[in-house]
Amino acid sequence: MNFDFPWHLYLMGAIYMLAGLNHFRNPRLYLRIMPSYLPKPKLLNYVSGIAEVILGIGLCIPLVSPIAAWGIIALLIAVFPANLFMFTNEKAGMGLSRTILLLRLPLQMALIVWAYCYT
Repeated sequence: MNFDFPWHLYLMGAIYMLAGLNHFRNPRLYLRIMPSYLPKPKLLNYVSGIAEVILGIGLCIPLVSPIAAWGIIALLIAVFPANLFMFTNEKAGMGLSRTILLLRLPLQMALIVWAYCYT
């Protein structure tokens, strides 16, 4: 085992694994924030959940962590419309303040930068 492997990469991996599992535990949450123009919302929810779990695991494996980090970047770009939809659609915003919803948008870029550090 490589003990020089950064602990924050394990943290990132755990965050994505837990988020991915939550797609199965609480699918209604994700279906609510999915833009209506996207086809097959249930399938997209499960695919994105599986992707998060697999990529989170991949981040924790030094041999494939750079590839997983690129996958996380692609995933974050792919789900950005859901964050935008939450900001523009009051029902999808789940009662969060407009300020919080607005702050979530640049947070997505920060997560992309964090993942890029491991590519």
